Amino acid sequence: MLESYIRQDMHFFLAKIDLRAQEKLGVKWPRPLRVEYHSRKFMLPIRLGTVNADGPQDLVIYTLTPTGRVETTNYRSARMPTDVDLPEVVTQGGNFAQVYTAMFDLRVRRDDMRAVYLEYAWPMQVVCDPCSGEQLTGAELGTLGASWAQDYHGGMNGGFVTRLHVRYDRRHFPEDLVFQETADTAPWQARYVVHHAFRGEAACEAGAAYRAELAKRQSREIETLSSLTGWHGAELAPFVPGRE
Repeated sequence: MLESYIRQDMHFFLAKIDLRAQEKLGVKWPRPLRVEYHSRKFMLPIRLGTVNADGPQDLVIYTLTPTGRVETTNYRSARMPTDVDLPEVVTQGGNFAQVYTAMFDLRVRRDDMRAVYLEYAWPMQVVCDPCSGEQLTGAELGTLGASWAQDYHGGMNGGFVTRLHVRYDRRHFPEDLVFQETADTAPWQARYVVHHAFRGEAACEAGAAYRAELAKRQSREIETLSSLTGWHGAELAPFVPGRE
């Protein structure tokens, strides 16, 4: 249950979670909280959550807007690295989750925990490549609060989805998050490229050239992984080709 309280120009939310009901359902994490705005003040209260917080907190924000990308106005906006080649082994097991967590951790440290990061921004009517999932219908978007959504070939005529990720605490984020909808409608996503090596027989001259170039490419991928995560030595070793 999400309740909104307004007292003397103070706006804050209280989320009530039934932990016993969640345990019965086998749910470990709280479901997303939906916030619908009817005023010009486009913001999200976070300060209340820092009062009794034991250390920094992570918050992932999805916004649905009629026109373009959303960004914060009172904190610096940054983008996660994208369109880079990573070692093939990151696709195995839970490796990618580990890699992305390390990448995010490093960005937060380098920015002194004073930025809000863009991870995804996409106009809903544009076909994505690759797609993270099927496009939502206008009716489905309506249930998320986008009452202005219109059915269009089973999808949506207009509209933009933005995903933001922030790690915050009381010292580095003394103000609530304030947003604005921009005119930027360019598709963008944090995207990582994995090349799968050919492992068959290639005894010809072209095969030898491929093997030589493959070794160079894999070396560059390891260097990229190191620069994005800050890993060296033992942390990086499991991602080196031939050691997985």
